[in-house]
Amino acid sequence: MPSLTRSEARTRSALLGVTRMEVDLDLDQGEEHFTSRTRIAFSCAEPGASTWVDVKPVELRSLVLNGTAVDVSGLADGRVQLDGLAADNVLEAEAVMAYSRDGQGLHRAVDPADGEHYVYGHLFLDAGPRVFACFDQPDLKAPYAVRVTAPEAWTVLGNGAATRTAPGRWELAETRPLATYFVTVCAGPYASVRSEHDGIPLGIHARASLKEALEREAPQMLEVTRASFDYYHSLFGIRYPFGEYHQVFVPEFNAGAMENPGCVTFRDVYVFRGRATRDEVLTRSNTIAHEMAHMWFGDIVTMQWWDDLWLNESFAEYMSHRTVAASTEFGTEAWVDSTMARKAWGYAAERTPSTHPVAGSEALDAEAALQDFDGISYAKGAATLRQLIAHIGDDAFIAGVSDYLREHAYGNGTLADFMGFMEKASGTDLGAWTRAWLLTAGVDVITLDTASGTVHRTVPEAFPADRPHTFDVAGFSGGAETFRVPVTTVGDSTVVPELAAAPDADLVVPNAGDLTWATVTLDEKSIAAVPEQLALVPDPQARAVVWVSLIDGVCLGTVDPRVMVRTFGQAWPHEDNDSVLNRTVMSLLGRVIPTFLPHAEQDDAEQVVARAAAAVLARAVPGSTRAVVAARTVARTSADEALLRDWAAGKDRPQGLEDDSDFGWIVVRNLAARGLAGRDLVERTREQDDTLQGRLSALMAGASMPSADAKAWAWGELTTNRERSNYELNALAQGFWASGEPDVLRPYAARYFTDVPAMSAWVGDDALARVATLAYPSKVVEEETAALSRAALGRDDLTAAVRRSIVDAQSQLEEALRSRATFG
Repeated sequence: MPSLTRSEARTRSALLGVTRMEVDLDLDQGEEHFTSRTRIAFSCAEPGASTWVDVKPVELRSLVLNGTAVDVSGLADGRVQLDGLAADNVLEAEAVMAYSRDGQGLHRAVDPADGEHYVYGHLFLDAGPRVFACFDQPDLKAPYAVRVTAPEAWTVLGNGAATRTAPGRWELAETRPLATYFVTVCAGPYASVRSEHDGIPLGIHARASLKEALEREAPQMLEVTRASFDYYHSLFGIRYPFGEYHQVFVPEFNAGAMENPGCVTFRDVYVFRGRATRDEVLTRSNTIAHEMAHMWFGDIVTMQWWDDLWLNESFAEYMSHRTVAASTEFGTEAWVDSTMARKAWGYAAERTPSTHPVAGSEALDAEAALQDFDGISYAKGAATLRQLIAHIGDDAFIAGVSDYLREHAYGNGTLADFMGFMEKASGTDLGAWTRAWLLTAGVDVITLDTASGTVHRTVPEAFPADRPHTFDVAGFSGGAETFRVPVTTVGDSTVVPELAAAPDADLVVPNAGDLTWATVTLDEKSIAAVPEQLALVPDPQARAVVWVSLIDGVCLGTVDPRVMVRTFGQAWPHEDNDSVLNRTVMSLLGRVIPTFLPHAEQDDAEQVVARAAAAVLARAVPGSTRAVVAARTVARTSADEALLRDWAAGKDRPQGLEDDSDFGWIVVRNLAARGLAGRDLVERTREQDDTLQGRLSALMAGASMPSADAKAWAWGELTTNRERSNYELNALAQGFWASGEPDVLRPYAARYFTDVPAMSAWVGDDALARVATLAYPSKVVEEETAALSRAALGRDDLTAAVRRSIVDAQSQLEEALRSRATFG
C-alpha cells in the first residue's frame, strides 16, 4: 500500500479539521477478527472539495458521509475517496478488522502459561487504519471517545479512564486532542497494581501469569513514576493533563515502549520474572521516565510532520536521563548508562551511509520516516540538547521549553517554532548553531596535542559544519585523576593553555564527562596504556567514554580488536559500574569477537571473556549484580561441559539464580550452539518453562544448533512459516547466526537477500526491520557477502525498512572486512 506523503498530509491538513472521534470496538468476535465502528466529525475549509479517509479492513461493511452511503467498492490501497464535502461533516464507518501477529495495529497474543488471550493497540507509525477509519497523520488531532465490548472476564484500559457500564461493555473517558498514532486499547485478563500520586490515579498492569513478578516489581516502578511526575511538574510548571496514568506491560511488543497518553505500553520483559541486575532496573527506570517525558514532548505538543521527530524523541531521551539522575537512587549512573547503552548506539548509526541530520530529515512519506527512529534521533539528539544548554544556559532552555509547550498545547510544533522560543528565552541568534548541530549530519573527531595544549576538531568531509563543542579533558595516572580542564572549541584547532600546563598522565581522555557528541580518539600513549590503566581510572564516566572510544576505534579500523579483548581480560574483572560491566560484555560477545576476529581466533577470545567472568564470579558478593552478570557471562561463554550440564539441570547454580528460568536458557543455548544439546534437552527445558518467554528461548536454542539440519529447519521456520509472531521471528533470527561452521552458514548468505525481503508480504515494516537486521548474514564476513548485499540494494522491490536494514548491516559488515584486512 502507498505510504502517506508529506505533500499529501499538508494538503489534507489545510483542508480538514477533525473535531471529534468516536470509536466502538467489539473484541468479542473470536480470535481472528474484531468489529470497528467509527464516527468522525470534521470540518472542511473548502465546501465541495474532496479528500480521502484511511481504512485497512478485512471487510469494509459501510461508509456513510453526511447521511449518504459511500460506495465501499472504492476502497483501494487503504483509502476511500470522499467527494462533495460540506463545511461540517460526519463520516460513519463500519468494518471488520484483523488482529495482527506482527505487533502493529491491534495485536493479539496467547499466553501458553494459562491459555489466556491479550490484546493491545500499537498504532505507531501508520497502523491506525488497521483499527479504525481515520485521517491518519500527526497534525490532524482530535478528542477520542472510545467504547469497547470484550469478553466478560477481561479488563479494558485505554487513553481515557475506563468504566465498565455492563458485563463486557466498557466506556473510556473522552480524551484531550490526540494524534491517531497515540490511540490505544489494551484488553485481557490483566493483573493490576493500582495507586495514586498527587491526585493522579496510577495503574501498572501485566499478564496474569506475571502477577507475582508484577507485584514484586511494582513498588520500584511506582517510585520512579512518582519521582518523574514531581520532577516534570516542577521543571515545566505544567501539570500532566491526561487524567489517569496506566503503564501496561504487553506481550510481543516491537519497541521498548510507546507513549500513548494515559496508557503507556511497554514490552513485558521489563517485568523481570527472574533476577534483575541493577543496570537492567536502571534501563527500565529510564524507559519509564522517557515515556512520561513524552506526555509533554509529543503528546501535549506533537510534531507537525515526521521530519521533526526529534521534537519527540531527542527531548524524551535527554529528559529521561536528566530525570533519573536528578530524582532517583541512580544519580550519575544514569549518564554513564547513557554513554554505554545509548550513545554507542548513536555513534554506530552515524557511521552508516544512512546517517541523517538530527532534525529536518526529508521524510517524504511516513514509511521513510519510520527509518529515522534510530540512535541519531534519540542519542545524538539528546547530546545536542546538552550542547544547546551549554551554549545558552539551563535557565533559558527550561524557560523556552515551557513557553513552547504552553503556546502549542494540544496542537503541533516545528523546528522553527521551538528554536524561536529558544532564541527568545536566551536572547541569542541560534541560526548558525541550528544549521551546524541539528540540520547537518555527521560526527566530528576530537584529538589532542597535549604538548601544545591544542584540541583538534576534524569535520567529516561529506558533512562540513562548524559545530562548537563544550566538554572536558581529564588525565589519569596510577589510579588518580591528575587534571581536568574545561574546553570550548573555536574552529578546527583550539589552543587551551591549561592543557599544555597540565601534568603528564598515563591516560588522557577527551570528553571525559561525555558532554558532547564526537568521536574521541585517544593518543598512541593512552591506547598503549589502556589495558593496564583503565581499571585504575576512578571516574566511571571517563571509563565509559574510553570503552566507547575503543568500540568506535575497532569499528573505524583504527584499533585492533585484540586490544579490546586484552583490555577486557585485564580491566573488566575490576569494573564496579553495572552498566559498564554489562554493556562491554554485550558489545564484545555480540559483535567484536564474532565479526572482527577471524573464525579461528574466536573461541580463544571467548575464553578470555569466560575466564574473566569466572574470576569475577569467584570474588563477587553472592547474589549481587556483579555476581549475576559474571554468572550469565560464564553461562554464555564457558566451554566446560560438566559445569554447563550441571547448571542446565539446576545443580549448584550461583546464589540467586537457582530457579531462574532465563539463566537456565542461557546455559541451554550455549550447549546447543556447541552441539552438546539436542532437541530432547531443549524440549525438556521448555516443558519446565512453558511460557511465552520459554517458548521463545526454545526457538532460539533450536536455531542455535550448528548442524546443517538444524539450520535448514530454523531458516524454513523463519522465512516461510506465516503463523510465527514478530517475537518468534526475532528469536529464530538471533539463534540462527549464533553458531555454525562457515561452510554450513555460507549458503544462507545468498538466501537472505531473496527470502527475507519476500517476508514483507505478511510482516509489517515495523517488525520486519528488526527481523531483517537480526537475520542479516553478518557472521559470514566475506567479500562475497558484501557483493551480494550491494547487488540486492540495486533492486527496486525492497521495502524502506528492509532496505535500511540492509544498508546499515552491510556497513557493519564492511567495517569488519576492513578491520580484518588491516589487522589480520
